[in-house]
Amino acid sequence: MMQGERDQPASLARRTEPESERPVRTPPLAAARFLGVPLHPITMDETLRHVATAMRENRRLLHVALNVAKFVKLRRDPELRADVFGADLVGVDGMGILIGARLLGIKVPERVAGVDLMEQIFALCAKEGFRPYLLGARPEVLALAEQNLKRRHPDLQLAGSRNGYFGRSEEAQIIQDIRAARPDCLFVGMPTPRKERFMATHCDALDVPFVMGVGGGIDVLAGYVQRAPAAWQLHGFEWLYRIVQEPRRMWWRYLSTNAVYAGILTRALLGRAIQFKQS
Repeated sequence: MMQGERDQPASLARRTEPESERPVRTPPLAAARFLGVPLHPITMDETLRHVATAMRENRRLLHVALNVAKFVKLRRDPELRADVFGADLVGVDGMGILIGARLLGIKVPERVAGVDLMEQIFALCAKEGFRPYLLGARPEVLALAEQNLKRRHPDLQLAGSRNGYFGRSEEAQIIQDIRAARPDCLFVGMPTPRKERFMATHCDALDVPFVMGVGGGIDVLAGYVQRAPAAWQLHGFEWLYRIVQEPRRMWWRYLSTNAVYAGILTRALLGRAIQFKQS
């Protein structure tokens, strides 16, 4: 073995070996059911431990972040529903989901926001030598996100990146490029339901231990989209901040899905109250 190879972190050396084995699927994690949808009510630290184990042990772990908009969409989109149900880990991404789950008696310790989790995983990768791959956003946004990542985490080595503007005919080549790069984790920054469909369809073929959909997370990394102040996030008003930032694009999406969600949750709570009264 050459000197340069000996100096590589163990994780980097393992994943860059051409003959390394394909990831084995992570054993099923205990999940709660929130209005019929699987949910993993665990902390950020617990989530990070699952992610780290997947990358260290070359185990496949597909993560989906659940928020109100996605919850509402999957109730009328059978394909999205199947994609979410097929994930290995469904995180509590939105405050609306956290509040609703708690009201229905599910013990959710905290919100694990997808953007926060992504940032924590980048720090983990820089520390342990894991190599992420970014897929999504416009080319100029992706380039800026990479620059910001390198500034925040000088030791981080990216396995590669690709913008999110491609058609079905290009997917086979993209899968081949990702496989050739041998990343330890893949972040898919595309809208719902496109990213869920992409991950569910290609997760096994990608040959990447940890795969996560991050929606507009790459835009946040680039500074193109600003997150809500901490106080807005804490009180569940991040959606309102997004509307203020992008009113033309976001107002109907959030107001319509939030209204539907409020109706679904209210009916469930009333039904629970009636059952409790009759028991």
